[in-house]
Amino acid sequence: MPPQPFGMLPDGTAVTQYTLTNATGASADIITYGGIITALRVPDRNGQLADVVLGFQTLDAYLAGHPYFGAIIGRIAGRVTGGQLRLPDGTHSLVLNDGPNHLHGGLVGFDKRVWTVRESTASSLTLFYHSPDGEEGYPGNLDVTVTYTLTDANELIVVSHAESDRVTPLSLAQHSYFNLAGEGSGDVRGHEIQILADAVIPTADAAMTLSGQLTPVAGTGNDFRQPRQLGEALAGLYRAHGENYFLRARAVDQPTVVARVTEPGSGRVVTVSTNDCALQFYTGMALDDTLTGKAGAAYGPHHGLCLECQGYPDGAHRPELGDTLVHPGSPQRRTTIYAFSAA
Repeated sequence: MPPQPFGMLPDGTAVTQYTLTNATGASADIITYGGIITALRVPDRNGQLADVVLGFQTLDAYLAGHPYFGAIIGRIAGRVTGGQLRLPDGTHSLVLNDGPNHLHGGLVGFDKRVWTVRESTASSLTLFYHSPDGEEGYPGNLDVTVTYTLTDANELIVVSHAESDRVTPLSLAQHSYFNLAGEGSGDVRGHEIQILADAVIPTADAAMTLSGQLTPVAGTGNDFRQPRQLGEALAGLYRAHGENYFLRARAVDQPTVVARVTEPGSGRVVTVSTNDCALQFYTGMALDDTLTGKAGAAYGPHHGLCLECQGYPDGAHRPELGDTLVHPGSPQRRTTIYAFSAA
């Protein structure tokens, strides 16, 4: 399908939507604004397609404000404590846009930028963004490409590649909210969650600041090493929110399976693999019925969940929890795979 207009920013910049397809009939809609996945249609056990990500029909709805539905998050996904970034060349003050902290790249992060299309095919789209030195307080000129590929095995593969002329942190994430029963179908409390991680770095306060303390999940409500129904697990999660799961201290060459979610009614399963260092699990607890999605239904608490593969947000200061620094002449490359199947 050829690219389609998806509206225009107030400054006149055009936004375009691309649709990726595969041999099974699955498809993904992606817009150049924020690299947002606006729709993702995958089959259930009977081969029936449903859109399994939360989002909107129009650009105006995205511009009006939303909790990062489907967007590319950067430069740093998550919260940087006090917005203070300490690097070898000194301390950099990032924009504070979430109480005392810097969240998801600042006031105008990658999720609110228009990306340039480098290449597109029927099943793949490569987007490019140049983040200039000083943007949102970050040092260094940073060039980022993100490639989305929809395979015939119903895998949505997200590959990022980044280069910088100065040492700078980069921890991208894909921030889709999943509802495997279909967006607009209600809450995801019946979804079964498995996260293959032995430790979390929990939040320390009401501002959701990360504690920096590596904490084993064994014997706690954050233990999803065996599948658990979300609705039954919520009471054991801090603020029913979900935590940042530690996977490894350094990125590896090949993605490994880190999480799996099953929706028993439809049989849909998403298996998440990544070569990155952390996984932020979010239950969608802050959705409050004020936003209306593509199916015309209001999005209430826990109507979608996020599985954000990323680096540890404070990795510039705590490399033992996941090194996020990009060095000149040493590109960063990350791969996350959302593989859909049906049982």
